[in-house]
Amino acid sequence: MRMHEKVAVVTGGAQGIGAGCVKILAREGAHVAILDVNREVASSLTDEINSAGRGRAFFVPCDVTHREELREAIDESSRAWGRIDCLVNNAGYHPPATSLEASTPELLRETFAINFDSTFFACQFALPHLRPSRGTIINISSMTAVLGQKDSTVYAATKGAQLSFTKALALELGPEGIRVNAVLPSNVDTPMMHRWANTLDNPEGALQQIAELQVLGRMASIEEIGRVVLFLASEDSSFITGQGIEVDGGASLDY
Repeated sequence: MRMHEKVAVVTGGAQGIGAGCVKILAREGAHVAILDVNREVASSLTDEINSAGRGRAFFVPCDVTHREELREAIDESSRAWGRIDCLVNNAGYHPPATSLEASTPELLRETFAINFDSTFFACQFALPHLRPSRGTIINISSMTAVLGQKDSTVYAATKGAQLSFTKALALELGPEGIRVNAVLPSNVDTPMMHRWANTLDNPEGALQQIAELQVLGRMASIEEIGRVVLFLASEDSSFITGQGIEVDGGASLDY
């Protein structure tokens, strides 16, 4: 119960890594606001959390690319429980493999709007609520921020922006007692991963190849990423700020 009576906001919290964060934080006693556009999946997760009898969940419909909608969702989360202790910027989008020459201004704008702009503005809107609680911010970046990825210049740029933003914001907010960190997963077993694989001729073979990129021989589960987020949100990491925690199962080793 490391998050007992604490309030967390998770963007894109209905499924994938976001759902893993919601489940783990609630299991440790947090009240979690799930910000997402997918009402059906978010409502199902909310019911699952609330029936478990530990922390509580609250679904706030929100398209994170709409600034005023995002601001109101964060304010509503604060009103629901009277505070915010943790913001997890998880909402994200990985476009199909696209070369630099084939990348369009529209693709660039759309991907930055979801992956980076929403992180930037969620932090801005949550800051007045995080000051009283001396809370934490956790940005879900990616190993592509430090390693790159073929035919993913747009995606990698957004994730690199999240990482550099994390470090700059940690400098800015540290004197106020607000810690800011990033999590950099490699490959995680999510619905988005399976949707990508299903666009290929051999989905199972592709997923196996992806799993073998990790030294551990498998992808991470969403709960494993959630447990790293829990660590960064709790007092267990009270002297850690401005860091990009690489959660990659050893994928970056053996250069």
